[in-house]
Amino acid sequence: MSQLIKSSPKTNRFEGKTVVITGGAAGMGSVTSLQFAREGAVVVILDIQKKAGEEIVRLIEADGGKAMFIETDVSSAQQVDAAFDRITEEIGPYDVLFNHAGTITVKPLHETTEEDYDRLMDINVKSAFLVCRRAVKEMSDNGGGSIVITASIASELGYPLESLYCMTKGAVLQLSRSIAAEYRDSGIRCNAVCPGFVKTAHGLREIDELDNAGQAWEEGALAEAQGRICEPEEVAAAVLFLASDEASFISGNALYVDNGWYTKG
Repeated sequence: MSQLIKSSPKTNRFEGKTVVITGGAAGMGSVTSLQFAREGAVVVILDIQKKAGEEIVRLIEADGGKAMFIETDVSSAQQVDAAFDRITEEIGPYDVLFNHAGTITVKPLHETTEEDYDRLMDINVKSAFLVCRRAVKEMSDNGGGSIVITASIASELGYPLESLYCMTKGAVLQLSRSIAAEYRDSGIRCNAVCPGFVKTAHGLREIDELDNAGQAWEEGALAEAQGRICEPEEVAAAVLFLASDEASFISGNALYVDNGWYTKG
């Protein structure tokens, strides 16, 4: 378990609530899974990483929490529906969806293949469509809920070597805004969290690949852009706030977790 989470006090902010997290087995997703559980939620993790997902469930249960892992390829409609059917049958209604599953491709646009496009659109965009499509219907039927989607600082700013990634993150940001508008009267709030560089395997790989392509993030660009690298717990804190009743009148927002990078444009 993350030391920052382990040392933080337990609260009951999500007591009695069920939280579904896609991509919750590793990186920011796993840290957020642990934090939701530490604040009283029953956590359901949907991820393709079986061993990692089962380990997060073990950590949550060892800390006195409740969790379930369902091995799921969230880019498959059949697997998404099967996972949500199981949640409904074994746990019942859920209150929060954290749509986090995603990945990145670092490559010049002119070298990007159709296969690269299909893969990233499936993992980042199609999965969000499939999962949110199911969630808004069930949340509407159950009186509402809160959805948080992981977008990115790249949702609205363009970056060299990340054209495809920027496309996908722009798409999920617009999905979050559209859900907020369409389902407000059904009691559903939807917001996006938009991190900069985060200290996870995903974030460190991105920095390494950009540097190998001739950029200089390790040599000062990172410090200039956002001061320092973001800790995954800092993103998790933003997600939990947006998902909580404390944010009851906040919907359709993009919350940038980037230490002011976005303001610089």
